[in-house]
Amino acid sequence: MSKQLMKGNEAIAEAAIRAGCKLFFGYPITPSTEIVEYLAKHLPKAGGTVLQGEDEIASINMCYGAAATGTRVMTASSSPGFSLKQEGLSYLAAVELPVVVVNVNRAGPGLGGLGPSQSDYFQCTKGGGHGDYRLIVLAPSKGQELYDFTMEAFDLADKYRNPVLIMADGFLGQMMEPVQLKERPPVELPPKDWAVGGCRGRAKRKIASYSLTNEIGEANCLHWQAKYEQIRALEQRWEAFYADDAEYLLVGYGTCGRIAKSVVLNARRQGLKVGLIRPITLWPFPEKAFIPVKDRVKGILTVELNAGQMIEDVKLAVECRVPVHLYNRQGGMLPTENEILAHLAKVFQLPLAEEV
Repeated sequence: MSKQLMKGNEAIAEAAIRAGCKLFFGYPITPSTEIVEYLAKHLPKAGGTVLQGEDEIASINMCYGAAATGTRVMTASSSPGFSLKQEGLSYLAAVELPVVVVNVNRAGPGLGGLGPSQSDYFQCTKGGGHGDYRLIVLAPSKGQELYDFTMEAFDLADKYRNPVLIMADGFLGQMMEPVQLKERPPVELPPKDWAVGGCRGRAKRKIASYSLTNEIGEANCLHWQAKYEQIRALEQRWEAFYADDAEYLLVGYGTCGRIAKSVVLNARRQGLKVGLIRPITLWPFPEKAFIPVKDRVKGILTVELNAGQMIEDVKLAVECRVPVHLYNRQGGMLPTENEILAHLAKVFQLPLAEEV
């Protein structure tokens, strides 16, 4: 196991190679472009293929075809390009094909800007295309997690036959950090006895989502929802940081979760019992993390790079038993530790020993 200084996007790409990804289809868009660049250089050496589609719509549909053969496949984009993939993602979820998708979120709406953002939260966690479907959504907060979560994303996709999304942002994608290049751990996964690849000697298989009757349509929907409930029960993940005795909680994921850790340490030095819950799965949202605290803490502050999206899931998780407030920056701007702490003190009328 070696350690290497690399961009977050490069860590994602290297992890995909070591996870056994053999096909990548995508279209370059800042701030995710290094993913396709790195794979174009290195994936062929591992026996894989990189193809730049004519656009994001073509690329996600190429993933459909490749995943149908049981091959490990990935695509990556950033917010405007990710929007173009939504119809394809709905189709992938409907036919239960395992594909890993990366969204290196940038500011929006519209063409927006190139700065970091979390404004795609609703789109990523609620199903950005048509129909009742879900993606498993992982939210790394540092280079090592970009690597580790990408490697695990392929296993989760195969385990549940479901698309898995890595939701990063422009800051994480471009930032350079040392990353331990681990080999893929052995994982027992179900056989791909659904894959198509020539039916000589076996019954013909079909991968399609059209329901010929309403009764079949409802049966399919109930099947998908049962799977999502299983994922919700088994795959909620989070990090609790000084949360056991906290009177006030910060909630932030990705870059915001990383910044919030320093806010917690600063607040603790000033005698304030502040903790952090950092969601690692954005879907399923880690509701279980809030069970032991929702009747104990005095207040919660979500920290987000959007107009306030995750805050809705936090309010649902605490069943409105706790006041929940928002501190946010938008348009590519990042919050500072002092800004967050000052806002926490303001909304909950907390004394600060040090001026911030």
